[in-house]
Amino acid sequence: MSESKIRVAIIDLYNNKPNKEIDCIKDIVSESGLHFKIFETRYKDDIPDFEYDIFISSGGPGDPFDGNKKSWEKKYFNLLDRITSFNNNSKDKKKYLFFICHSFQLMARYYNFADVNKAPSKSYGLLPFNITEDGKADPLFKDLQNPFYATDLRDYQVVNPDKKKFNDLNAKILSVENENDRNEKALAAVRISDEIVGTQFHPEIDTESMIYYLRQEDRKKQIIEKYNEKRYNEMLDFSNQPDKLLLTRRTILPNFLKSAVEKITVTMK
Repeated sequence: MSESKIRVAIIDLYNNKPNKEIDCIKDIVSESGLHFKIFETRYKDDIPDFEYDIFISSGGPGDPFDGNKKSWEKKYFNLLDRITSFNNNSKDKKKYLFFICHSFQLMARYYNFADVNKAPSKSYGLLPFNITEDGKADPLFKDLQNPFYATDLRDYQVVNPDKKKFNDLNAKILSVENENDRNEKALAAVRISDEIVGTQFHPEIDTESMIYYLRQEDRKKQIIEKYNEKRYNEMLDFSNQPDKLLLTRRTILPNFLKSAVEKITVTMK
């Protein structure tokens, strides 16, 4: 099976709000030689059919519980039901799924492996994240430094992991936040299986998009008030450094896609 025949569904949860992230995802998928289609799930109630091989579920604004009892969320969770059931019951063929930010919080709700609640303060900027022992062994984080740097854009958090649920799922915590206002660090990346993984941070963000966000006056003010001006200028500098934001952008989502393509190609021969 050639890469040109592998189908990628990008699930857009931005609810028609302006963003740079969807374009960044599209760029990475295109650079991987794959064809994709965008589904505006939260805004247009549009959901991919089950013919797609790879699903990338985006970030998005606001409360991760605001879809409760809405049609789009019901369809979204039904798709997760189908993917989970298919992977559990298929010996060879699998569906691959990557959750980002808002979707990571929905992932935590769906699999019920941790609490999802309002963060004590907004997390915004280019920030360090720690790789766990399980993360160090995960191909997703291959070649990343520890800590690594990624874009964090959120008001909510995934905390208090349920150890029994993680054991039942055979899931792994791959990364946690590096700094916070509490003793316990929020989860930053979780792998459910070889095929299903998610990150709280945005692995897709490129330099141009990060600098655009950092230079917005409200964002600049927020970062300086939470940290200081020196830290803000450091984020601008790190956005251009090849071993910071750029390395994350070139590593995590491309590694996910490369692994998925290799495994799909083998099963379709």
